[in-house]
This record gives sequence, C-alpha cells and structure tokens, in this order.
Amino acid sequence: MNLLLTNDDGIDAPGLAALAQAAAPLGTLTWIAPHTHLSGCGHRVTTDGPIRISAKAERRWAVEGTPADCVRVALAKLAPEIDWVLSGMNHGGNLGVDVHHSGTVAAVREAVLHGKPGIAVSHYRKRGLEIDWPRAERWMRQILAELLKEPWKPGTFWNVNLPSLAPGEPEPRVVRCPLEPGPLPLSFRSGEDWLHYDGNYHERPRIAGSDVDVCFTGQIAVTKLTL
Repeated sequence: MNLLLTNDDGIDAPGLAALAQAAAPLGTLTWIAPHTHLSGCGHRVTTDGPIRISAKAERRWAVEGTPADCVRVALAKLAPEIDWVLSGMNHGGNLGVDVHHSGTVAAVREAVLHGKPGIAVSHYRKRGLEIDWPRAERWMRQILAELLKEPWKPGTFWNVNLPSLAPGEPEPRVVRCPLEPGPLPLSFRSGEDWLHYDGNYHERPRIAGSDVDVCFTGQIAVTKLTL
C-alpha cells in the first residue's frame, strides 16, 4: 500500500514523525508536507503563483504551499500512485466545527475529492499537559490498521482525535461518534481599533456522545465524515 503523509504543522513537526512511525508497518510512505507551520489555513489552495518544492530525503518533499496544495501536487506530479492520504498528527484537536477551518482535515478532504480515501489525525492538548508522541504513535498503530482494512465508500473520510491524558491515566477506548454540531464560543478582547479572538476552546459547548465530548472525557474519538 502506498501512503501519503502530510499535515499543516510542517514537514519537521513531531506529530508527522509519530504518524510515520505508526504507519510504517502498513506500506510505503511518501512525505509531502508544508515547509512551515500553517495551522488553521483551511482548504486554501495556490493557483496564482509558483509552488516551490524542496527534496528533503528519498520520497520526502517540503512544499511552499498549503496542506491541500501538498495533496494536489502529490496526485498530479510527485506520487500519483498513492492509495491513502494520512494527515497529522496535528498538535491540537480538530473536533466538531474545527474540521471546516483545519488544514489537517482539508488535506484529506482534497484527497477524497480526487477519489482517494484518507484519515485526518489530531491530538487534543489540555493546558499544562505536553503531548506524549510515543504513546500517540502506539494508539494510532492499531487504529490505522483497523481503518485501512475497512471497505471505503467514496465521498467519505475519517477524522480521529486523540485525548489529552496525564501520565498514569487509564488507556483510552476507541469510540465511533458523530461530529459536534455546535459552534465555537464567540469571545474577543479588544483595543482601540482591533479585536483578538479569545474563546475558551476547552470549555466549548458539547452534546453528550459527540466527538468533542468523547475526546474531552479521555477517549479516542473516531468520526466518519461525508463530503
């Protein structure tokens, strides 16, 4: 199986390296990711200028473009043979309505538009807790193996969010759950001529059983999305 790895945190992000370790037993890996951090860029693509590409190693490129650009470049030029797109692991959650502005999710959505299945992976982080990437890698190794075996329905993709757990907390369960429909809180601090968003992500509204609720209560949220 030929697997494309991308993200919106950049080619050198530790989450991308952890995802690669989890996916390595499942096939041949190709890394095509943005050259820098582009979190929250959504599904923006570059059509009005050159997209510069730098070879970093064998089957590994950094792209001066967005996550969606990376997938487009892969399918058109660098790796048209790919079977699946794996995007992440994002440093921070992509839950509920986050999927609409997430570059991590947009990369997989772009793949699905072109008839390729994909999985977006993000890691929620509570304030004061660092992400344990080796533990996340261990969780994702099993989840990837299971999801890649399932029959794929065109027009759908998976969005996975890992919980933020302190050392010693019980291992999480994998929960298939729907997307939280509620919006993020609208809160801004202001100055004389500016506004700065300061909504509390960790206290966002949530319906019991939604992906936000599942992840915030310490379980792994797995959601199937449809274009």
